[in-house]
Amino acid sequence: MVDVNGQVAVVTGAARGLGALLARLLAARGMRVALLGLEPAELAAAAAACGPGARHWEVDVTDDDALTRAASEIKAHYGRVDVVVANAGIATGGPVEYSDPRTFNRVIEVNLLGSVATARAFLPALKESKGYYFQVASLAALCSAPMMAAYCASKSGVEAFAHSLRAEVAHHGVRVGVGYLSWTDTDMVRGADEDDALREMRARLPFPTNRTYPLEPTAERLAAGIVRRRAHVYGQRWLPVMQAARALVPATVTRHARRILPDLETAWLAGGASTHLVGAGGAANDVTMHGSGRDVP
Repeated sequence: MVDVNGQVAVVTGAARGLGALLARLLAARGMRVALLGLEPAELAAAAAACGPGARHWEVDVTDDDALTRAASEIKAHYGRVDVVVANAGIATGGPVEYSDPRTFNRVIEVNLLGSVATARAFLPALKESKGYYFQVASLAALCSAPMMAAYCASKSGVEAFAHSLRAEVAHHGVRVGVGYLSWTDTDMVRGADEDDALREMRARLPFPTNRTYPLEPTAERLAAGIVRRRAHVYGQRWLPVMQAARALVPATVTRHARRILPDLETAWLAGGASTHLVGAGGAANDVTMHGSGRDVP
């Protein structure tokens, strides 16, 4: 076991789902955790579950000034920052042709540019501690899927960003890791499954990419990689095979999509062609974008 007792970890997108569980798992390993997110009530509950050393900050990761203030306050409160987990993410689905530009762009803004802003805000503290920046990517970075262009582009982007950052900060003693996970039982995935066409598209993917995996073991594998400061961490054991075979993936996906997309696109259009951000996290981002949210449990 790696001794991280007393170290400080910052987790974005920590109000619910993977972020909240990662914060709890890191706290269970002895780390003091700072939780960042958009939903104050959920953040407070998630922080309380992490124990007395945890605190939370309501922050939009696309707001550079707010992130900089939060980074300064966290450093002042804890005296140091050892680990930053860039987990905040949202998603939308549907064919690019029919996508809502503002929603599509928001996915890129939160997932990719929010990760860049997070790294920029916390790098001074990580350089002081010779710490670790962990970027949550996805199977979507290894295997782009139809009707998920915004999400796949953003996750491919954060993977490339993390690799570039690793090279930039290595001489400062800062390590950078990338986390990959397949479809996992979170609010985001459950929200996507509410759309009949998206659910059908996912069900018709080849095994094992069509399964939904339980959250707890996925988060445990990521947390174990984080405390060991790994360069690559996989939430499911079969994902390294996808990493090795990624040069073959685009042509394979295109052949598969050519067979299934005619029916799925028709079904998506007939079902209302929703361009909403999916899940409860998407609803919270709707508040940021529009000033009002959807009723999502």
